Amino acid sequence: MPSIAIDGYPIAYAEAGSGPPLLMVHGTLGDQRSWAAQMEAFGAAHHAIAVSLRHCWPGQWTDGGDFTIARHTADIAGFIRALGEGPVRLIGHSRGGHIAFRVAQHHPDLVQSLVLLEPGGELDETLGGAPPAGQQGAAFARGAALIGEGKVEEGLTVIAEHTGGPGAWAKRPEARKAVSRDNARTLLGQVHEQRRPYSRAEAEGIRIRTLLVGGDQSQPQFGRILGALEGAMPNTRRVTIPNAAHSVQADNPADFNAAVLAFLAQG
Repeated sequence: MPSIAIDGYPIAYAEAGSGPPLLMVHGTLGDQRSWAAQMEAFGAAHHAIAVSLRHCWPGQWTDGGDFTIARHTADIAGFIRALGEGPVRLIGHSRGGHIAFRVAQHHPDLVQSLVLLEPGGELDETLGGAPPAGQQGAAFARGAALIGEGKVEEGLTVIAEHTGGPGAWAKRPEARKAVSRDNARTLLGQVHEQRRPYSRAEAEGIRIRTLLVGGDQSQPQFGRILGALEGAMPNTRRVTIPNAAHSVQADNPADFNAAVLAFLAQG
């Protein structure tokens, strides 16, 4: 499995195809395999690259204290530079969408275009954030506590149902469950990730051409984030993928892939 060392840590990745670089960043409890249904389609016209974030499979959480948004943002920026192919088409899902947002915010020279697939996090008051803010952190803390006690299935169920609604874990295909199990202990680091809420000033400052993507069956919190970013970011389009909940790229890969490729073909 190829990797690129960033600040001494090997960032593993999968790749397919050739052409303009397209980099995919997975979300919580995921890894490069979270984009399996995208590799062939995106690789037909791009150098498609799916990374595994620091400490995610094939790595592991080792209580190193560096499972933070800032660390992962720096890793992705460093990876793009080390890749040496110029600015990338950057796609991030859920927590990976938050990281992609921060890369675009702090390193706009590295991003040619941006796709935010149900980016995770919360909104501050400038973007209409209001109680019950903090629900995500509380749910993730509950899940992490269970995983820390060895109750992995119970902890993963908490996270799946927070992002996907009641019964989400039970409905999940076994291959996706296996990815979550392989990354379960990363949640022990993620609860200390120091994720700031999105602000209007930050969103308004990202002028990179951006596609905002959501699923028509997703939980309301993701629609609120997409709506707030759509209203603040100056160069956005928004699409809703049918027959898809939070894991849009896995729930309906055909329509998701088509929407992203159409967006990328426009510039």
